[in-house]
Amino acid sequence: MPIKTLSIPTADGRADAFAALPDSAGQHPGVLMYGDAFGDRPVLRELAQELAGHGYYVLVPNFFYRSGPAPVIELPEHIGDEARDEAIGKLMPLIEAHTDDRIVRDAESCLEFLSAQPEVRPGPAAVTGYCIGGLLAVRTASAFPDRVAAVAGFHGPVGADEPGSLHSLLSRITAEVHLGHAESDLTPEALGELNQALDAAGVRYTSEIYPGTLHGYTMSDTDAFSPAGLQRHWDRLLPLLARTLGDG
Repeated sequence: MPIKTLSIPTADGRADAFAALPDSAGQHPGVLMYGDAFGDRPVLRELAQELAGHGYYVLVPNFFYRSGPAPVIELPEHIGDEARDEAIGKLMPLIEAHTDDRIVRDAESCLEFLSAQPEVRPGPAAVTGYCIGGLLAVRTASAFPDRVAAVAGFHGPVGADEPGSLHSLLSRITAEVHLGHAESDLTPEALGELNQALDAAGVRYTSEIYPGTLHGYTMSDTDAFSPAGLQRHWDRLLPLLARTLGDG
């Protein structure tokens, strides 16, 4: 699928980004995809291109653009456990600086930019994310309920908020939600508590632990990669998008 390099105007400058487009001409439903903390690299482009192949225009911003264009840190071709720990150590200040205010401001800019693209069909978008991107996806759906029809988060820290703030976050969501948790990230008890919060907020959702998975299971350039986990992710994501956005 074609890849287009883009620059998104925001309140704090310009965010570098890329978009994966379907081969077919015309307008397509829009998907805002937040990557994991490691950002733009071949595996993320492969995920975006796979999704675009199903008929979606997929916009992937660098949400750490305030620290420079992607990649904001040097990464090895394969991110093993030792390299992962070193990379997270370098990225943690950026993660901590990415406040809720920044998330919401950037989300608004990204959604406006996405909807303005000539290849994007009018109407609400979907938002999906991986790792920290899963949390960004949920916060985007909460902040802009009229613009987001579906939200999906995979091995993300959703549910780490205090109960009061979690209810406030979830209660504003009108999109249909899918959360695919890594087995290493969430106990069955914690899953039950999160799902109770989703029930209390009146969210339409599926939220499940993917068996035998580690944090990062969708990313084939890490030691956490699980082919079965990645396939389960597609088996959940594609029907969600078809239900909420229509045919790509």
